[in-house]
Amino acid sequence: MTIDDKTRPFWEVKPLDAMTDAEWDSLCDGCGRCCLNKLEDEDTAEIFWTNVACKLLDHGTCRCKDYENRWDHVPDCVKLDVDEVVRQTYTWLPPSCAYRLIAEGRPLYWWHHLISGNRDTVHQAGASVQNRVISEEDIPADTLEDHLEEWPGIDPFVEK
Repeated sequence: MTIDDKTRPFWEVKPLDAMTDAEWDSLCDGCGRCCLNKLEDEDTAEIFWTNVACKLLDHGTCRCKDYENRWDHVPDCVKLDVDEVVRQTYTWLPPSCAYRLIAEGRPLYWWHHLISGNRDTVHQAGASVQNRVISEEDIPADTLEDHLEEWPGIDPFVEK
C-alpha cells in the first residue's frame, strides 16, 4: 500500500474480497432495485425487470422492513456472495450498483452515500425505486409479465 492509497477511500484501494463486513455492507447504496422481482428467459438467460418489489421493501426508504429476519419471510432472498460479485455472475445486479461498479473497476456515482455523505442523494438523483414500485402482495404472482419495466435495468447515468 502506498502513501497515496492510505488517503484514498477503501473502495478505491481494496478489492471486494479484502473488505471487512462493515465496508462490504456500506457499499449498498439503498436504491432498492435488487429487491425488485425479475424474470429470466430460460433459453437466453436474459433478465426482465418488473416494477414489483419484494413484500419487505419499504417503498419510501428503499430499505428492507425486516433485514435481520428477511429469510423467515422471504426464503429465496439472496445474500450477495463476494466471489459471485467478483466473477460478475449476478447478471441481475442493477447497472448502477456499487458492488457491480467496483467489480468492473468503475467509480461510484456522485449520489452514492459514501461520496455524497447523505443517504438521500440516491433518491434525489432518481437512482432508486422510491415510490415507483408496487408490492408483490398487491398483485397475483402469475401476472408479473404484466409489470415489465426497462428503467430498473438501465443505468441513467451512462451516456447513450
